[in-house]
Amino acid sequence: ERFTEMASRDFQYKSATIGGARLQHHDIEWLLTPGKIGVDRPFQAVIMQGGSFEPLTAETRTTLAETAVSYAEKVRAVGGKPFLYMTHAYVSPHRRAEVGMINLINDTYRHAGREAMAEVIPVGLAFERSYKERPNFSLHMAFDGTHPNLRGTFLGAYVTFFTLYGEVVETLDYDYFGRMTEDDIAYLQRIARETVADFRTRDK
Repeated sequence: ERFTEMASRDFQYKSATIGGARLQHHDIEWLLTPGKIGVDRPFQAVIMQGGSFEPLTAETRTTLAETAVSYAEKVRAVGGKPFLYMTHAYVSPHRRAEVGMINLINDTYRHAGREAMAEVIPVGLAFERSYKERPNFSLHMAFDGTHPNLRGTFLGAYVTFFTLYGEVVETLDYDYFGRMTEDDIAYLQRIARETVADFRTRDK
């Protein structure tokens, strides 16, 4: 939607995801090799995410940061820019949901980002901001309290977009075939913009 002057074939992207896995379980060197996953050119940007459980113990936090440092170096070695996607906190009915979990996630990803010299995409903080403003505006799937629903998916996408491209448009109108309302789109974009702006201000 934003880059209407470019043909869709000029955008090449891939998602390489192992369910329930840690960041270290992804074979980053293989994934970065042109042609291995159907993209012939080197990646310009690589977004890395740890498992949602990785910020929860000292051992997994340390491993996540160490992996981020190693993988970010490999991304830069092939000419790409590394990013870290900050996960959101669990909510009820997830058995590990607890008040303040986002503080641990935030600290984990800020630390990993500094160590790896990688920009952090503050999705988790956007979820937290939205829940404080609209507690009943659900962003999670009701059955597990961890996976994002459609609203949460849109919010994560907006935070990622504004982190990568900045304030480039007034409004993005895509509504997933009418399944998102104009009000929801405007609200989620505002939350995303405010979160990215605040995060960058605090990180200076």
